Amino acid sequence: MKVDIDLEVDVNGEGIFHVNKINSVSTAINHSSGFSQEILSSFSVRLNKLFSKASVKSTAEPLKVIFHDLTGGEEAFELVARFCYNNGRIQITPANTCILYCIAQSMEMTEEISSSPSLIKQAEKSLEGMSYWSWPEILTALKQCQDSYSVSNTLGILDRVLDSLVARITTASDTSPSGSSPEASGYRISFDTKSSLSTKNSYQRAWWFEDLVILNNETMKKLVNKLVSQRVEHVTISRYLFYYLKCKCSDPTSEHKREVIETVIDLLYPLNRYSVSCKALFDVLRLSNSQSLSICCRDRLENMIGSQIDQVTLDSLLISSPARADSLYDVNLFLRILRHFLDSEGRTTFARLKKVGALLDLYMAEVAPDSCLKSSKFVALATALPDVARDSHDAVYRAIDMYLEVHNRLSEEEKLKICSGINYKKLSPEACKHLAQNSKFPSRTAVRALLYQQSKIKSLLQESSCLKSMDGQRRVSSDEEQIVLYAKKLDPSVENEKLKAHLQGMQWRVMELEKACRKMQNQMAKMMKNKTSNSVISRSLPKLCS
Repeated sequence: MKVDIDLEVDVNGEGIFHVNKINSVSTAINHSSGFSQEILSSFSVRLNKLFSKASVKSTAEPLKVIFHDLTGGEEAFELVARFCYNNGRIQITPANTCILYCIAQSMEMTEEISSSPSLIKQAEKSLEGMSYWSWPEILTALKQCQDSYSVSNTLGILDRVLDSLVARITTASDTSPSGSSPEASGYRISFDTKSSLSTKNSYQRAWWFEDLVILNNETMKKLVNKLVSQRVEHVTISRYLFYYLKCKCSDPTSEHKREVIETVIDLLYPLNRYSVSCKALFDVLRLSNSQSLSICCRDRLENMIGSQIDQVTLDSLLISSPARADSLYDVNLFLRILRHFLDSEGRTTFARLKKVGALLDLYMAEVAPDSCLKSSKFVALATALPDVARDSHDAVYRAIDMYLEVHNRLSEEEKLKICSGINYKKLSPEACKHLAQNSKFPSRTAVRALLYQQSKIKSLLQESSCLKSMDGQRRVSSDEEQIVLYAKKLDPSVENEKLKAHLQGMQWRVMELEKACRKMQNQMAKMMKNKTSNSVISRSLPKLCS
């Protein structure tokens, strides 16, 4: 039997619905029910206006309606059609509430046109019972809202679903991998050992992490903002963000990596810095190397790392340089991170500064053998931190020694600039002796090191000559004694004549100081002979003068 078609509806190019005059419908995908053009328009203001404007000149040709980007697509339109044919009745469940609410709003299915309860009102009543929905039902509703993000966000239904979701997260126990949720059968507990992510503290998963990886960027941002507003621990939030990023970027064909990375960085930035794993931030940094992040976003990432750089190890810092760069490691990156560390107001304590100083010494030793590393970059490393960051400059000297060993064609001026990073006052006697005999260093640096050692010896001897009282003197410590003995044994066999003269002059002055000390000893001995036998026994003289 031939069926007369009076309406043809194309929904988003997904399917075509054929409506006939005898109250039946069929689609290109083999759905069928019984409703007509008049029935559809009796429940929808939008359809009523659309059909009333259309004038069908020939009954032989059906009216054609094309919907572009109709909320909910083919599935939603069929639900609306069935609602209309059943005289305004349909079974509304958590599985279809959101999609029905959105399509009803889009099609203007209000009580303005129908005396029976509108689809909007019925869907609204179902939404009011959302607090009783199971976790899987909330996830289904969330997915529907996400698929129709623009409409669901505008209508506020997405916020309502997310609020319900966050309420479950904040009330459910998250303390035990096997702990039950308010609806144990509905929740998917995500603690397992299958994923390598679970072995890293940074990505330790809460029970809800895996379920919410399905979110797109916009929905995920709204979720995180709600978690923050509900005072969920920042540690938990940061771990979710790292887990989300890892899952989203594991697909090498993903075209949205940069967008995901930037979104995660922007959401991590306002969190408490000590709740965000610095090691995990370095993972993000490595992941972003192949992406062209915005300058602002990259600066935020480096700022977060810099504010807690004292918490990492050398391995984290050894990041390869970008393509076509001269050096092996990205020294410029490390210098920027150091600047952020120094700029972190109120957080750069003396103890933290010492840790970063030790870390920088290790880094310099690691990059020094790189034959492509420019001297200007090495100088920048050596002078990056204030002097108080180091008690000793022996490690700086060793790193510079390695650098000069590899870069043996530097000019005298370049070598002097590199050596400007050494504080000669903080070199040990052994390092000074090594420097004095090191032909790789400019002669002026060797002389300067010896001069500082000379002044140190002179200061010690001056201290040793001061008597605490008429019958005693302060002891010279064993460390000071070793410095003096070392000064007497310095090897003057250095090629540079000026350096030889300095060494000889220094030894001569040490001998003069020793003569003065012996003279003081003789004077003290005479004083002691004049004392009575019951005098208090005098204290021993400094070992230097014995």
